[in-house]
Order: sequence, then structure tokens, then C-alpha cells
Amino acid sequence: MIYSLFLQSIPFLVAALAVWTALRHFVFSHPLDKLFGPPPESLYMGNLRQMFAADGTTFTRSLFQRYGRVVRVYGMLKERILHVSDPEALRHILVKEQHVYEESTWFLESNKKIFGPSLLGTIGEQHRRQRKMLNPVFSIAHMRKMMPKFYSVAYDLRDILLLKSRDGPREVEMLSWVTKAALEIVSLCGLGKSFSPVTEEEGEDQYITTMKRLTPIGRGLRLTRQYFLPFVVKYQLVPSPLLRWISDRLPMPRLHQMCGIVDIMQDVSLGIFAQKRRELQDNWNSDENEKDFLSILMRENSKASLEDKLPDDEVVAQISTLMFTAMDTTSSALSRILWLLAKHSDVQIKLREEIRKAKQEFDEPDYDQLFSLKYLDAVCRESLRVYTPLPIITRQARQNMILPLSRPIKTTDGKVVQSIYVPKDTIINIPIQAVNEDPGIWGPDSYDWKPERWLSPLPDSVHEARIPGVYSNLLTFAGGSRACIGFKFSEMEMKVLLYVLIDALQFDLGKEEIQWSCSGVSTPSINDNELQPQMPMLISRAAV
Repeated sequence: MIYSLFLQSIPFLVAALAVWTALRHFVFSHPLDKLFGPPPESLYMGNLRQMFAADGTTFTRSLFQRYGRVVRVYGMLKERILHVSDPEALRHILVKEQHVYEESTWFLESNKKIFGPSLLGTIGEQHRRQRKMLNPVFSIAHMRKMMPKFYSVAYDLRDILLLKSRDGPREVEMLSWVTKAALEIVSLCGLGKSFSPVTEEEGEDQYITTMKRLTPIGRGLRLTRQYFLPFVVKYQLVPSPLLRWISDRLPMPRLHQMCGIVDIMQDVSLGIFAQKRRELQDNWNSDENEKDFLSILMRENSKASLEDKLPDDEVVAQISTLMFTAMDTTSSALSRILWLLAKHSDVQIKLREEIRKAKQEFDEPDYDQLFSLKYLDAVCRESLRVYTPLPIITRQARQNMILPLSRPIKTTDGKVVQSIYVPKDTIINIPIQAVNEDPGIWGPDSYDWKPERWLSPLPDSVHEARIPGVYSNLLTFAGGSRACIGFKFSEMEMKVLLYVLIDALQFDLGKEEIQWSCSGVSTPSINDNELQPQMPMLISRAAV
């Protein structure tokens, strides 16, 4: 009875808080009102639908072209959001004052509920300890030892595609194959276990099916994750142990599906952790334990001091986090590169020529040899510049701050300022796409996909901008302590697969037009059906 009354009271509590929030946003002025920006598309949704629509990057580009690098946009119920791509501001947000501009509450809480206390759901000292323990795990020295596993998966994929095209060109749904390869590589290298063998056998492990469903289901819960969950956490409306009980009883099928996904990932992660501990129990110090990232992590954690040691639940939480992040963004990036090569046959031909010339010297290049291929590197860098897998990331100011800018801007009251006041709790959008294609940084052809730009010295403006990213003067893998910890792993995976596939196969566009949904991680689909990602392409054997 008490639980029933409590459950019935929640909508009224949320409604009351929503009314109060709306009154604050609509009635009172806000410091960000001095910034130029678009009017809200609707009073309820603000500009959210425009920013996170399937073609949201078009809207983001229009913001930059019309208003510049510092823009005020609206969230739900006219919440002011700072949309900023100014390089100096980004250095402060991502590096200099990253302890103030942390991940947003909705990002942290939703990832904590999905994955547990992993890198994606922690901040402060807890995040620092995890990062300190995980950084050596992703060292290049460890990745060099794992390269044979990358090639093994790449050869399996190549052989299947060659078999499919033995009688001539054939349309193949490439996203599923690329995703399967990405999952198998991270399974073998990350966990020392095969979850997604690259074969034509029907059926797949339940864990893999679950991973693939996470992004489309998560898209449908964006408002719940971005607004309802932070409300619940901030105002402590529901005790944490009760949150799942209530979620199971709300009339929200997508939420129930997400809860099922979380249960499966947690159960499998616990099983993997227990099995790995048994394998390592009598052999903690052997070099054999460097065969996968989880073994390395657990071995290093066993030797760590008490203050640096990660508790078991934090190690377990990294398992599904590693699997999901390595699958989603890498398969997106690699699919985009194959699509671009199909659109630009001249680039595909030139890349194949470089690969075949290299194969005369080394059939299976090691890490240094692979990364010495300049045109392969240029294709990857340019693709990650113009078509970043994750177009927008967010941060949230944990206290009132003054944010400096690299250039003065004019405010709505006619003043010219070179810094802006950012109130506590302000959500900050960082449009990675806008930073990576800024004409003031990359020149007048910044919107064009041109791999050749990386074969010559970059413009001085690129170096002068000092973009605070960990990769190639780009923000693709973010920067600071929350930068993508596995970006070198992802880059190596893309290069190995391209090296093997482009040598043997020709990729062309199929009959169906591919659309790219950018409401989260970029994914291809046809017929505007972003809930069913796919990328059919025409595959044939490359001319000798």
C-alpha cells in the first residue's frame, strides 16, 4: 500500500518540479541571455529536437555559420545551454579546469545505471584512480603483442566477403559484418574470450545481441536519461534501491527493455570476472597474463597499493564499458570510411596501390610498419575529422565560472567581451563536428573530405588553435582526463581491417541511399529508419 501511494505521488512531484523549473527559466533572466542564438523550436523541447535529430549535424553547422563559436541554445522548458567551439574556452573546459567542467549529471547517472561505476559513470578521485590503473593497460607495448589477433579477425572477414563475391558483385549489409569484426577484436584483446566469431553461422551470443540493442534503445530514452533521471537524483525523489523497482512498474516498454539489457550485461560481466580470476589465481605474475586487457588490469590491480586498488565492482563495470565503447564508435568510424571510399573511387584506388606496394615488403605489417603508411593514415585522419563518430559531447559547470575566449564576441546588449559568465549547473554542448571543420582553423575547404590535406604541412592556424584533443589536432577522441582511453586501439583496428580488406575487395555504393543518423553515435541506415542501422554495399573482388 505504501509503495503504491509512493509510486502514485512521483508524477505529481516531478510535475511540481517541472513547473518550478519552467517558471525559473521563463520568468527570470539568465546570464546566457546575453549571447546570440536561435529561438526555441518549441517551448517544451527548446532546440533539442533540432540538435539531436538524425540530421542534427546540419543544424549544428548552421549554428556556427550564423552565430559563431559561442552560442546560446535552449533545452527543455527553455533551459539555457552554452554551445561552444571556441578553442580557448575548450582548453579551459577540457583541460585547465576540467575538475569544474565535469560530465553532465544525466550522462554520469545514466551510465552508472547501465554499466556500473566504470570510467563512464565516475568523477573526481574515483575516476582518477580508475584512469591511473587503466592507462598502462592500453599502452602501445601491449597492443603490439595483440596485433596477430587483429589480423586473424580481418582475414576471417576478408575470406567471407571474397566467398560472397566469387560469382561477381554482390550486395552485402556491411555494418553488421564490421560490427561483428569489431566485437570479436575487442572480445579477444579485451577479455581473452571469443564472443562474436566472424563466420556465416546463424545466431549470436545473447551478450552480443544485447550490446547491439543498447544504442537504439538508448536513443528512445534520451529525455528520460537527460531530464527525468537527473531530477530524481538531484532532489532525491527516490531512494536508489527503489529506483529499479519503480522502473519495472512504469508503463514504459523501452525502459523495461533497457532494464533487461542492464541485467544481461551485469550477469555476463560477473561471470567473465569470476572466470578470469580463476584462470589467474595460481599464476598472477606470468607474462601469459598479458594476453588481454582484463588479465593485465586484474594483475596490475592485485599489485596496487591499498589507496590505488580498484574494488571488484569497479573492475567488473569496466568489462561491458570496454565492449560497448570499442564496438560502437569503431564500427561507426570504419563503416563511414568504407562508405567514403565507395563514394570516392579514386581515393580507394590510390589507397589500394599504397597497400599493395607495402605488401611487397611486408605481408603482415607490424605496428610501426602499419602506421608508416601515409595515405592510409591520411584517409583515417580525414574521415575522423569530417565525420566524427560522436558529433557532440556535454559538460556541466559544477560552480560559477568565468570562461575566457580566444576572440572577442558581441553580446545582445551591444558590448564586446572576451569572457563569459557561466553559472553553476549550466549544461555545455561541445560540438566536436564544428571544431573539426572550423574554416578559421582548417581553411576555406574545411567542409570538404580531402585525405591529401594530411600529406602536406597543415596550416599554421591549425597549430595556433591548440585544440585540446588527444589525436591529430582534432577533438574526435576528446581531451583531458576524460579523453577516449582506447583511441590508439581503435585507430589500429581500423587500419588493420582496411589494410586487409581494401587489398582484396572493391567497395561500391548499393542501390539504396545511405542516410547517417547523428543523434548520438553516428550510424548508417536506409529509408530513414535509424532504429534499424544497416549499410548495404556492393562488394566485388578487387582487380589484380
